[in-house]
Order: sequence, then structure tokens, then C-alpha cells
Amino acid sequence: MNNNSQLLSSASYCVVLVSASSQAQAEELAIVLVKSQLAACVSFLPITSIYTWHEQLHQDQEWQLIIKTKQTLFAEITAKVQEIHSYEVPEIIAIPLIAGSPSYLQWISKQVEGCEEV
Repeated sequence: MNNNSQLLSSASYCVVLVSASSQAQAEELAIVLVKSQLAACVSFLPITSIYTWHEQLHQDQEWQLIIKTKQTLFAEITAKVQEIHSYEVPEIIAIPLIAGSPSYLQWISKQVEGCEEV
């Protein structure tokens, strides 16, 4: 596979970032997304976030979820996260993949809904 076809095949995949208030919430979100086949894999790690909320500066310990999925599932992921998340306005952003190993992209496709070939 040349670089151009690898770039084209990875275009339908993304990483979705969601922050959670606790490890327990991060685990709950990860399990729900993987079991519902909206994500192939969810990794999470502790982070420190600094942000403004209601005109006040906050610095909080949170958990960053790194969700590997297909772009076509972003709306469903957003709805599911908003349904169970404790935040009024949770972070839910998608970053498109520009490249990925063909075998990993195939694996993502097999794990999520609409299991289509790469």
C-alpha cells in the first residue's frame, strides 16, 4: 500500500477525546462505548485541566479518554457520552486520523458498527 492509499483509507477514522471527572466515570464511559460497538478501544489516563467555567478559573484532576473509532459514529458517541456524563458541557472532540497501519484500521472496522473493509 503506498502512502496515498494509506492516507485515503485512514480518512474515515478518528480519535475522540472526552474528559471525565473520575477514574470510575472514565471506566464507565469506556465500557459503555466499547460494549455498544461505538469504539474499538478506549484508553484513559489522569490529567490536570485548567479552564474557565462560570467566569471562574478552575484547575482540576480529570481523566482523559482517547477513543479510537470511525468518524461516522461521532454523533452516536456524542449522544451516548452526553446521556451518561456528569458534566453539563463535557469535552467531546474528534481528531481525524491522517494515517494508520492497515491492520489496525481493519481491526477498528471489525470492532465497531457497520464492519466494512478498509
